[in-house]
Amino acid sequence: MGETSLNVALIKYTSEPEEVVALAAKLCYSPLDIHELKGGLVPGELEGFISKILSLGHLSTIEHVSFTFGIEGVSRALLAQITRHRIASFSVKSQRYVSETANNDEETFNYIIPPRIKELGENYVSQYIEQMKQMQTWYNKWYEILGGKNSGAEEDARFILPNAAETKMILTMNARELYHFFKLRCCSRAQWEIRELAWQMLKAVKEVAPNIFFQAGPSCVTTKCPEGKMTCGNRDRVLSRYQSLQVKS
Repeated sequence: MGETSLNVALIKYTSEPEEVVALAAKLCYSPLDIHELKGGLVPGELEGFISKILSLGHLSTIEHVSFTFGIEGVSRALLAQITRHRIASFSVKSQRYVSETANNDEETFNYIIPPRIKELGENYVSQYIEQMKQMQTWYNKWYEILGGKNSGAEEDARFILPNAAETKMILTMNARELYHFFKLRCCSRAQWEIRELAWQMLKAVKEVAPNIFFQAGPSCVTTKCPEGKMTCGNRDRVLSRYQSLQVKS
């Protein structure tokens, strides 16, 4: 245990998501029954049809497809931010039931080291790691005082753990909520950890549903920066990263 880093995996998503979206959209404007509509879907025409639907703002159709991610190597600080996105489902590793005790003085709970601390150099990183070890010592002490194994001690011993402590989660969002999530969290003004998570999630969904997520990303890549005087001023850099994710359908 010790320092860990972000790992994101798209583990499940609606089967044939682009066909589902196209079928939902066609149903709104056609007298045909569902079987006739499904038989009339032409794979080569999906790109243009979905692009038209999105340009018209008919976003209810993309709510029919959802994407489930396995996420680990993120901090409890990130958890507090991402759960503000309420149109989503979360299953999170519990500090109440999962013990963070260590077997020796060198082991600690898993934690995240912010990049700005790493940029300060090894001396500061060492200080940070020593502080994590101290918190582990405090956790172990309270764990034993509160009764140890099979006593429910985790419930209260966890209060000593920092925001840096790692958590893991399964997260599910529909495509419309993902659009909203990417718009806010891929922005350069988003906190660094959730921003990197958002970019990795965006990359994953673009690979399996490029037509649905063709325009997904931070606001500045499709319209203009909404931050006004608080803009990051780095649109070209953001646009370059965004273009590197584009996938041909």
